[in-house]
Amino acid sequence: MNTIYFDNAATSPMYPEVLEAMMPYFQDFFGNPSSTHKKGREVKAKLEQARKEVARCLNATASEIFFTSCATEANNTILKSVVKSYGTKHIISSSLEHHAVLYTLHYLEAIEDLTVHYVKHDSKGVLDLEHLKELLEKFPNALVTIMHGNNEIGNLNPIKEIAELCQKSGAFFHSDTVQTIGHYALDVQELGLNALVGSAHKFHGPKGVGVLYLKAGSKLHSFIHGGAQERGFRAGTENIAGIIGLSEALSLTYQSLDKDKEYISSLKAYLIEQLRLEIEGVEFNGSEVFEESLYSLINISLPPLRNSGMLLFNLDLNNISVSSGSACSSGAQIGSHVLQALEVVAERPSIRCSFSKFNTKEEIDFFVKKLASLY
Repeated sequence: MNTIYFDNAATSPMYPEVLEAMMPYFQDFFGNPSSTHKKGREVKAKLEQARKEVARCLNATASEIFFTSCATEANNTILKSVVKSYGTKHIISSSLEHHAVLYTLHYLEAIEDLTVHYVKHDSKGVLDLEHLKELLEKFPNALVTIMHGNNEIGNLNPIKEIAELCQKSGAFFHSDTVQTIGHYALDVQELGLNALVGSAHKFHGPKGVGVLYLKAGSKLHSFIHGGAQERGFRAGTENIAGIIGLSEALSLTYQSLDKDKEYISSLKAYLIEQLRLEIEGVEFNGSEVFEESLYSLINISLPPLRNSGMLLFNLDLNNISVSSGSACSSGAQIGSHVLQALEVVAERPSIRCSFSKFNTKEEIDFFVKKLASLY
């Protein structure tokens, strides 16, 4: 059997059409888009065409779309630029954020005169919006950074409701939407946030290119200096082939968004059903409300198992690719900071499975059979 790939939240296989769209920009269209000659102008035109397509998908304007090397850079850009530009003294976030956000917040708190406040959550990782309201009332005009879909446990945060709370208090709201852009129809006009970020390789595009939406009227200093690229906001020669790939991948995902969501949701539901039938004591980390969780991701909490540290290795030997999230290992504070924050029992091994349209129920049957055999 070919490798069963259930780790799409880490990276997804690139669409063949995306590679095909990118290829001319490695050879034929090699000009620098900042050059004023014909070779540069023709590439600049393709760059702006890609920007308009991404803006169309997000219901933004082209001037609100910026391209970066990845979502990590985009997150750093927003967080650091807002602090520098607005003199922010208070940041409101969650301890369940991706490290691209958390580590940046730790850095800012260490070097700037500001304080980071963390919204409370329950044992399933559901955020306490009443606590968020209290923080916003106490610290108006704060910078709020809360992700849309959690990359480890799959919880979907109500970012439209959060955006409305931020608007009332004058807060700047940024959301890491890496796990939802290309999987949900994100309409920035409807959502009402100030900034969001995404990464192409999470929705069948290439690695090494990200996108940043910044609401018109936001007056932020640039994060990377050195040139006038991206309208002076992000210096550095653009990754044209990557940007073309990102635009093509996002466009393709939007063409079959509802159909793919329905199919992938059925895979997740089927896996839950089969696990409950085959493994006694199986549980799930994160929200148990199906509609309040990513339809493409599930975090499985398994009963204690001798040599659980070999679990992923054994699955890999059977050509099954998944990722692990353990609360800790041998008492050391390593592993998933999200599961640690949820106080998941360390003796219970956790596995994250994340799906794409290319997965099948037959693959799930094989995975469950191999997993159950270990018990």
